Amino acid sequence: MLKMDSLLAFTTIAEAGSISEAARRLQISKSVASERLADLEEQIGATLMRRSTRKLALTDDGLAFLDHARRILRDVSDATSTFSERRGELAGPLRIAAPVSFGSLHLAPALNAFLKQHPRIELSFDLDDRVVDAAGGYDAIVRHGPLPDNGLIVKRFASSRRRLVASPDYLKKSGTPQSIKDLERHRGIIYSYRGASDWRFRQGGRWMVVRPGSVLRLNNGILMRDAAMEGLGIALLPRFITHGMLAAKKLRTIDVGMEAESATIFIAYPNDRRVTAKVLALTAHLRTAFGRPPYWER
Repeated sequence: MLKMDSLLAFTTIAEAGSISEAARRLQISKSVASERLADLEEQIGATLMRRSTRKLALTDDGLAFLDHARRILRDVSDATSTFSERRGELAGPLRIAAPVSFGSLHLAPALNAFLKQHPRIELSFDLDDRVVDAAGGYDAIVRHGPLPDNGLIVKRFASSRRRLVASPDYLKKSGTPQSIKDLERHRGIIYSYRGASDWRFRQGGRWMVVRPGSVLRLNNGILMRDAAMEGLGIALLPRFITHGMLAAKKLRTIDVGMEAESATIFIAYPNDRRVTAKVLALTAHLRTAFGRPPYWER
């Protein structure tokens, strides 16, 4: 008989790409994760992963079995949730993914309050700025950015305004830009996951791209904010990252007469299975916790 913990170890290793990362997510030792994978391979009589010194790769059998393993785990989770809901309570596993900055600053406190209300929920909370596939074992993903077009059910929380910010010391030393053209001679703090080292602004119905004279590339919004506070340049950041520092006057907004490209904060979940009461309750809780408009935009 297949063991649930072996199936979970296999799917987590496949999604994480390594045994050590899967062990971290499952909060078990690397040796236990490896043993569970080996037990599963022995049970089904097939090699599911090729192991090398640098990475793991699914075999053809592993790729074929992965969908079955996910479906089994999902069915067990759905069955547990259904019986809990019939008793009028929320219980069982709930796996959420979110970007690092938003997850750390705003989602984590909201989730803590949610768990106090529903202590029988077993939460797994993964932070990653890379695009995460909700079909990869997550019950829901919270994202900040453009809406995905991949068959997800998407619930929008709020628009997210971005503003140019810099420290008072930087502006005193380098001058305050008054126009888009002025930005080209300043040092920009750029979010490296976007690839191109530029900023986008709307002028009328057209978008304009601005490339600062020199750049500092970072892959995390909180690090970008801190670099801006240290006077290392100008950053284009969402309000949910900068609102506290703006209120404390550690950062100042820069107005160049144009609107910076905005984004969207949303929660999404796969459309190929029933939405659980846990996800619906979490969505309602987050809407209340963030407010309309969200508190960081007020």
